[in-house]
Amino acid sequence: MGGSTDLPVPFLYAVVGASWALTISFAVLAFAWKEPRLQPTAGERPGGGAGPWAAEQPGGGAGPWAAERPGGDGQAEPARRPWLAVLGALLAAWFLGALFLGPDDASNPGIGAFYVLVWVGLVPLALLAGHVWKDLSPWRSVQWLVGRVTGRPDGFVVYRPAWGYWPAAAGLFAFVWLELASPDAGSVDAVRTWVAVYVVVTVAGGVVFGPRWFDRADPFDVYSAVVARLAPLVRDRRLAPHNPLRSLPLLPVAPGIVAAVSVLLGSTAFDSFSASEAWQSAAHSTLTTSLVLLLFCVVVAVAFVAASVATGGVTSAQRRALPGLMAHSLVPIVVGYVFAHYLTYLVERGQGVVIGLLQLLGAGDGLTVSYVLSEHPDLLAVYKVGFVVAGHVVAVVAAHDKALEVLPRAHRLTGQLAMLVLMVGYTFTGIYLLLSV
Repeated sequence: MGGSTDLPVPFLYAVVGASWALTISFAVLAFAWKEPRLQPTAGERPGGGAGPWAAEQPGGGAGPWAAERPGGDGQAEPARRPWLAVLGALLAAWFLGALFLGPDDASNPGIGAFYVLVWVGLVPLALLAGHVWKDLSPWRSVQWLVGRVTGRPDGFVVYRPAWGYWPAAAGLFAFVWLELASPDAGSVDAVRTWVAVYVVVTVAGGVVFGPRWFDRADPFDVYSAVVARLAPLVRDRRLAPHNPLRSLPLLPVAPGIVAAVSVLLGSTAFDSFSASEAWQSAAHSTLTTSLVLLLFCVVVAVAFVAASVATGGVTSAQRRALPGLMAHSLVPIVVGYVFAHYLTYLVERGQGVVIGLLQLLGAGDGLTVSYVLSEHPDLLAVYKVGFVVAGHVVAVVAAHDKALEVLPRAHRLTGQLAMLVLMVGYTFTGIYLLLSV
């Protein structure tokens, strides 16, 4: 991946420059962007729109928690596309067949398909094609078939709104634990066991609770839906070029949304930290690694909640709602870190995985991996810094615009200072972790 020594400018300059870029962006926004411009219109909010705080009341209308709304524009969300459902089933059969029927050692391409193509590849896929995972998901197809047979397309039990995204947050942490803290992350048996449990829980939950289970509890489905809010060409899974900063605030708000996004961000930070000399120089037990991973996720969440509520002029109920209402501003940072940290992994390791999968089908012989990024470490280092800074600048814009909507006029500027400090801290930490290993 390259480290700080690959950066064609001094490391300190990169960090200071990135922090100044973020601060100047905020200053420009504070004085030139004084009214919200990116928030949903009344027609885009569920139920016609009842203002930014309407979501505090369960079932109480629209608001930016719009979370529980069917689609992103006030209209019913389009149905799943059958041809994509068939494609998803074929891809799942291919990947699962490779994993469970392939070699019993690290050469099994199903492991790479799981970690590289599914987990990392999900992000660029969602940015390009929107929440296409919903169409591709074979587990949604199984639930649909069972619903047709039983006459219960919406399941047998109502999914409680209070559960929100907490099951997805738990599932996301279970994945990053397997990848980053498990003693045998590369073991075929470990990956097979994790995938088998995931499939059983996901399908069973879908049958019992209906499609709502996938919207709130399937970690991959939720991850795709969150990132898809930044897709510039697709909206509600249909081609519709638009400003992604206008669809980003429509991220559904429900309990656990901050936890889910914090797991994504905290685990990426831990992945960088765990590759540092400080961490690698000593042996660590699985328990210690697991606790440190959890600590990274908790620190991200606690810091974000603290910065979100550090304002005056709001009621206690509104203050409690602020972290959820601001959670969408973390999504650009997550996306920026994924590209900065895993771009080489996806592009270069991904080629090897695809070649291995093709060879299982009797094809792919003669194909070789092109190390197009590793051969240009200077350019790669610039990309790393650029992705991190771009993600944070977009996050500042998203947070600023939402603050203009939800904060009292007298606190619109001072109420954002804590968030600015946090964003600068995230930027410094992110670049340091990426380039110091």
